[in-house]
Amino acid sequence: MFGIIGIVVILVMVFGGFVIHGGHLAPIMEALPFEMIMIGGAAAGSFLVSNDLAAVKHTAKDVGKVFKGPKWKPNDFRDLLCLLFELIRIARTNPVGLEEHIENPNESTIFGKYPKIQKDHETVDLIADTFRAASMNYDDPHQVEEVLDKRVEAALAHAMHSSHALQSMADALPALGIVAAVLGVIKTMGSLDQPPEILGEMIGSALVGTFLGVFLAYGLMGPFAARVKTVVEDDGHFYQLVREVLVANLHRHAPNICIEVGRQNTPHHVRPTFAAVEESLRALKQEAA
Repeated sequence: MFGIIGIVVILVMVFGGFVIHGGHLAPIMEALPFEMIMIGGAAAGSFLVSNDLAAVKHTAKDVGKVFKGPKWKPNDFRDLLCLLFELIRIARTNPVGLEEHIENPNESTIFGKYPKIQKDHETVDLIADTFRAASMNYDDPHQVEEVLDKRVEAALAHAMHSSHALQSMADALPALGIVAAVLGVIKTMGSLDQPPEILGEMIGSALVGTFLGVFLAYGLMGPFAARVKTVVEDDGHFYQLVREVLVANLHRHAPNICIEVGRQNTPHHVRPTFAAVEESLRALKQEAA
């Protein structure tokens, strides 16, 4: 929602201010399609050259994050804590019974309580692999913490590719705008025998290229890249929460303490309250009783 509002504000302030100042949109609108073909087409082509098909699809999908925002909401963090609590409790009381949940999460009754988390392969694999490693006696907290750090960092780096790709386009757009403007000047130089009013229109049309390249770079594409980066970082806290809780579990803290460690290490804007988590855990304990 805020993404749409931001785009509207940008367009209204830029073009509205131009009109209020006495400018006319007609020359811009007349030149816009041709300049957009050159600048937008060159930007799209350079994007395809510098990325493979998977990266192109990934970036196109991630543009939606500008408008949708982070995938994981505060309630999802609470659900994750509840899921981890149940798994830790089973691992402590019935290690054999844990196998059916980590070996086949899609059929697990515990994961099934939290369908949004169950559908996220990165989260499920991170949880299952860590519990599986602990069952094979690979349970040194410091070593597992290092492995989890590298895994979370690798996932974050991969998710950041869209932001980097969009920022590269933003960096290239001003130069591509200059290219379009130079072509317009070349066209104008070939028409020096025309009257001044026609030359003025041609020069103005050429300058639209410079304007469009800079406007797209700093008004749209750059903010898109920054927003995607922010959303990816926010979603990354979800995987950090898994890391915090599972490392605390390997230190053999009580299940409630493990959950509280994870809760307190969650950023404030998505951190569930202590009372909300306690109420959810109490309901789980009553359900299991």
